[in-house]
Amino acid sequence: VQLQASGGGLVQAGGSLRLSCTTSEGNLSRSAMGWFRQAPGKEREYVAAINWSAGSRYYSDPVKGRFTISRDNAKGTVYLQMNSLKPEDTAVYYCGEGRDTVSIRRTIVRYWGQGTLVTVSS
Repeated sequence: VQLQASGGGLVQAGGSLRLSCTTSEGNLSRSAMGWFRQAPGKEREYVAAINWSAGSRYYSDPVKGRFTISRDNAKGTVYLQMNSLKPEDTAVYYCGEGRDTVSIRRTIVRYWGQGTLVTVSS
């Protein structure tokens, strides 16, 4: 499975971006998906998780209330809508596929996408 993340860029603090992650298989049925980020000099950290039906969604505390994860299984795409961005959100963002949301939240990922850089200026 190959995952392709896109949508990163430069945005001012308070702005918004939407990241997308598409799969080479064309659908994401039965897979939990997540978004992660890695800031310079820091370890990769979990950001958001969604189960295969989109019935369960989870967020890390730093992004709760500002970011929204969603998915379109028919299109094989997972999204991360990021609002009210802060300079501390600056990082390379990665999508990942996992067995379930418990795994995703523990950053136990079976397949990684390449990263997309998000830079938030103050």
